[in-house]
Order: sequence, then structure tokens, then C-alpha cells
Amino acid sequence: MDGIIAPPPNAIELGPSEGVLITGGARSGKSRFAEGLAMGFRGVVYLATAEALDDEMKERIGRHRSGRPASWRTIEEPIRVSEAIEACRDGTKVVLLDCVTLWISNLIGSKLSDEAVLGRVGALAEVVGSSPCAVLAVTNEVGLGIVPANPMARRFRDLAGQANQMLAQSMDRVYFLAAGCPMRIK
Repeated sequence: MDGIIAPPPNAIELGPSEGVLITGGARSGKSRFAEGLAMGFRGVVYLATAEALDDEMKERIGRHRSGRPASWRTIEEPIRVSEAIEACRDGTKVVLLDCVTLWISNLIGSKLSDEAVLGRVGALAEVVGSSPCAVLAVTNEVGLGIVPANPMARRFRDLAGQANQMLAQSMDRVYFLAAGCPMRIK
């Protein structure tokens, strides 16, 4: 079932500085939906936060790369996401950030405090609000299951949830995907 999910008709029009958050569970179709929203535009930048730290991730990243249009520019940036978006000025119409959740994991792995992580999320929200291009941010909704058994997993879940709330508050639209079906919730 590879391929891009067709966006709902009211999602096709993206304003020049619109922020859209796309959330849902793992393998819910978030990335394909975001790619579908960006598909009709020239000047798309795919901002990837994943790092190829093992063979399985290398394979996943390769599949993602091969599924994108050749005309899209890819920036791989695991930490300095806000700065990467700010640098997308000349000719960029849409930045597709995939994904916020991996970025949060990368920030935690960089030994940042909770306050520093959330400070970076706040900076991202500001950058999205002031960007001249549309920003589509993909994130996972990780708090729908059981409470994790260990402190590190609970910290990650809590920070991801707080980050999602901060970003959703600052975005123009929010979509939730379940089983490949997008629902506009804001």
C-alpha cells in the first residue's frame, strides 16, 4: 500500500505561510498524507529528522527517499530544525518536516533538559508562524496507549505530548490520521 494518500479537498489549498500539523499513530499514513498535501507545489523541501543509526533505519530512510519526487530538495537535520526552516527562503513554497517525534527523541539523546527541549519546540512554533512558506509538520501521537513502564519512556511520551500540544496551538490546521483516514481536528 505504498503511495500517497489523496488529501481531502479542503486541504489542497495551502496558504503561503500556513502551518499544518499532521498527527496520528505509527503507520497511520501521516507521511503519505503530508506528501499528498505538498505534491501540487514547486519548491518543496523535505526536512528529515531521522538518523540512519542501524541497518533497519538505513532501509527505512532509503524507502522514504525513493518515494519522493525528484524535484523535492531534502535536508537531513536531526537537531537544528528551526534553523533549517529559517534557511528555506529562496523559492521554497512548502517545508515538510518529518518528523517532530524523532526530533524530540534526538533532542533527548543530546542530553537536553526538558525545559531546553520545550524551548526548542517553542522556537519551532515561532519559526512556523513567521515563515514565508507553508510548513507541514508530521508527528506521532504517542500518548494513546498504556503508561510506559520506565522513566525514560515516560519522559519521552510526556515531552512528545507537550510538544504536540504546543505545535497544535500555534498551527493553522491540525489533522489526525487513523488507518489511513485523515480527519481535520482544527
